[in-house]
Amino acid sequence: MSNLTAPTFKKAFLHPRYWLTLTMIGVMYLISWLPYFIQFRLGQGLGRLAMGIVKKRRKTIERNLELCFPDMPADERETLTQKNIDNTGLAMFETGMAWFWPDLRVERHVTYEGLEYIHQLEEQGKGVLLIAVHSLNLELGARAFGLKTPGVGVYRPNTNPCFDYFQFNGRIRSNKYMVDRRDVKGMLRALRNGERVWYAPDHDYGRRRSTFAPLFAVEKACTTTGTSLLVDASDCAVVPFAMVRNTDTGRYTLKVFPPLEEFPHNDPDAAAVYVNKAIERSIMEAPEQYMWLHRRFKTRPEGEESLY
Repeated sequence: MSNLTAPTFKKAFLHPRYWLTLTMIGVMYLISWLPYFIQFRLGQGLGRLAMGIVKKRRKTIERNLELCFPDMPADERETLTQKNIDNTGLAMFETGMAWFWPDLRVERHVTYEGLEYIHQLEEQGKGVLLIAVHSLNLELGARAFGLKTPGVGVYRPNTNPCFDYFQFNGRIRSNKYMVDRRDVKGMLRALRNGERVWYAPDHDYGRRRSTFAPLFAVEKACTTTGTSLLVDASDCAVVPFAMVRNTDTGRYTLKVFPPLEEFPHNDPDAAAVYVNKAIERSIMEAPEQYMWLHRRFKTRPEGEESLY
């Protein structure tokens, strides 16, 4: 499988079946030009409205927080839930910022920490597996990261070809190129060539190529073994990072952490435990900004009941 080619805009996208998609993209584009503080307030309102309509998602957020932080007082979890809902609404606007803002505007809102680790590895010609987590501002984090050190994006094409056109072209702005998420050979080729590859192993991707490892207070979280496969086959460095928004200032800090040492090679189970610890550290940089609405613990070991 070769590197993905950027999709082109087709006349078929003007068909009425895509009008809703085009309207949504148009709204995202127009809102992205509003002052940041207005977008922030609109995002809060959108999150609260959406969670009021789709109550099932709020239940997922509450359940995830209960599973991960059982010792946290109930009132603190409720506060964290509400903050997370506010951030969930803002995610749509942060996606618009990532796709449509000019480079200078992105840089004005972002402070960088730890880029020296990436530069040192680049000088060594070492491939880097960037361990991302699904924070609600991940799109903007990827754009900001790529402005300083562009890399290779791992991409899942959207089933809506019209939306996929805008999504792909928004993400490629700060990446050298994209590889399909199933293209393991393409990822390995990039890592062996000294590239930086974006990888987010924090979600539940099902039983294929997975094991069960602790994540926060959940002892058996279905965790991909893809990280182990990529590291063992390419001898790349593993570097976590986090994108954190300061709610008071509207500025973001992109934090690159030191390369992980003593990675458990040739042991997928131990590697899953090790990587989940790094994921926990990244999430705890701003737990209210993490994608808790994902049913992270939906896949259970054989014979165990659902946690939801």
